[in-house]
Amino acid sequence: MTDPMIRIAEALERLSPPPGGTPDLSGADAFVWHVSPDRLVPVPQVSRVEIGLLIGINRARDILLENTRQFARGHAANNALLWGARGMGKSSLTKAVHAQVISEGLPLKIVEIQREDLPSVTRLLALLRDSAERFLLFCDDLSFSHDDQHYKSLKAVLDGGIEGRPENVLFYATSNRRHLMPRDMIENERSTAISPSEATEEKVSLSDRFGLWLGFHPCSQDEYLDMIRGYCDSYGVEIDADTLRAEAIEWQATRGARSGRVAWQYFTDLAGRRGVAI
Repeated sequence: MTDPMIRIAEALERLSPPPGGTPDLSGADAFVWHVSPDRLVPVPQVSRVEIGLLIGINRARDILLENTRQFARGHAANNALLWGARGMGKSSLTKAVHAQVISEGLPLKIVEIQREDLPSVTRLLALLRDSAERFLLFCDDLSFSHDDQHYKSLKAVLDGGIEGRPENVLFYATSNRRHLMPRDMIENERSTAISPSEATEEKVSLSDRFGLWLGFHPCSQDEYLDMIRGYCDSYGVEIDADTLRAEAIEWQATRGARSGRVAWQYFTDLAGRRGVAI
C-alpha cells in the first residue's frame, strides 16, 4: 500500500474506530450506550424515584413490574411502550421497576439508548446477544418526524430481522405519542397519498410491534396532592395539610399544569425552603 493510501486508511480508522471487545458488565446494573466509538458506559448511581412514591399509576406499575419479573426470570415477556401525558412518570416507572426487580435478587441490567443512536442498535444487540446477562434496553421520549428514518432501526429491536431479537434483550420505550408520530402528520400523509390506507402503515404499525401499551393520563388534584404528601413523608419534610394544599395548588396554577413532574418540582422547592436535602 502506498503512503497516501496508508494515510487515508489511518484517517478513516480515526473517523470510525473499530468497536471494542466484549464489555465488562459486572461492575454496574445500569449502562448508557454511546457511539463513535461504540461503548457501554456504566452508571454507578441511577437517578430514580422509589416505586412506592409513584402515585396514580397503579395498573401500569403492576403490569410493567410483572412483565419485567417474567423477563428477569428467563420467561416470556413483551416489549413495552409507555405513552401518554407528559410528566406522569413514564420514565420514572421504568427505572423504578428495574430497581425493584434487582432488589428482589433477580438478575437484570438496564441499558439506555438515545433516539438519535438508534441506527447503531444492531451493533449494540450484537454485543449483548452473547452475554449471559439479561438486558432491559430503554429509550426515553421516543418519537419520529416526517422525514425521520430512525424508526427503521427500531424494528431491529422489536422484530430482530432474520436472527430475531436476542432472547436476553427486552425493549421499553416512553413517548408522548401512542403511534410515535404526530397525528397531523398521519392525517396529512393519508390525505396526499395515492393509497391513503397504506401511506403511513409502516410508521403507524411500529407501535403495534410493542406487546404492551401502557397509557398514562393527567392526574386528579387529589392524586397530585397525594404525590406531594408521599414525598414529604418519605424525606421527612413537615408541613400541615392546609398549607401544603394551598401552596401546591398555587404552584400548579403558575405552571399551568398538574402532573407528577410538577408535584416533584413543588416538593423540591418546599424541601429547599425547609433546609432538607433530597
